[in-house]
Amino acid sequence: MEDKHIDKKALKHLRKDPVLARLMKRVIPKISSFSGVLYADLCSSIVSQQISTKVAKVIYGRFLDLYDGIPPTPEQLLNTDTDDLRAASLSKQKSAYMKNIASFWIEHKLHNQNWDQLSDQDILDLLTQIKGVGEWTVQMILMFSLERPDVMPVGDLVIQQSMVKHYGIEAEKKKELYNKMHETAEQWIPYRTIACRYLWRAKDLD
Repeated sequence: MEDKHIDKKALKHLRKDPVLARLMKRVIPKISSFSGVLYADLCSSIVSQQISTKVAKVIYGRFLDLYDGIPPTPEQLLNTDTDDLRAASLSKQKSAYMKNIASFWIEHKLHNQNWDQLSDQDILDLLTQIKGVGEWTVQMILMFSLERPDVMPVGDLVIQQSMVKHYGIEAEKKKELYNKMHETAEQWIPYRTIACRYLWRAKDLD
C-alpha cells in the first residue's frame, strides 16, 4: 500500500526486490509520532525505552503535563525536581537520562545546530556521547525526526524478526545476523529507511 508522502522514485526502486514488493502491497508503512524537534524527540525516545508504545504515550503525556503540555526547554527540565519526574511515572534512571540530554544540549548549544550540515554518522557520533542515548535511539531520530532516507537499524528487534521471517535469514550469532541483514538491505540503498518502515508493519504477516 502506497504512502502518498513517499517519493515515487523510492517506491519504484524498492519494488525491484520481489520480497519487499509483495509486502508493500499488503501494509501501510510505519509513521512517526515524533515532532521533528530533536531535543523533544530524544526525551520521548528515553520514555519509550523497554516499554510498550501504549504505555510510553501515557507516561510521556504525564511528563508534558508538568509543563502545561509543551516540551520543556533544557533549562526547565534541569530545574525540575526528580521527585516530580518520578511522580509522572518516570524511573530514576530515565529521569537522569533526560537530564543528561538537557545538559548536553546546553553545553553544546544544540538549539542553534543546523542538522542538515551533519552526516548521519556525525549525528550518531555526537548524540551517543550522551549517557542513556544509544545507537538505536539515534537511528530512530535520524529516520523519523530528520527523515534521513538511508538508515538501516539492524539492532531493532522488529526489523530483525521481520527480515528473518520474510527473507529466511538464518544466523546463530548476532554478528552473523547483522551481516546478513546488511547484505540483504544493500539492494534497497539509498532508501533503506523507507524499506524498514514497511518491514515494521510486515512483521506479523504470513
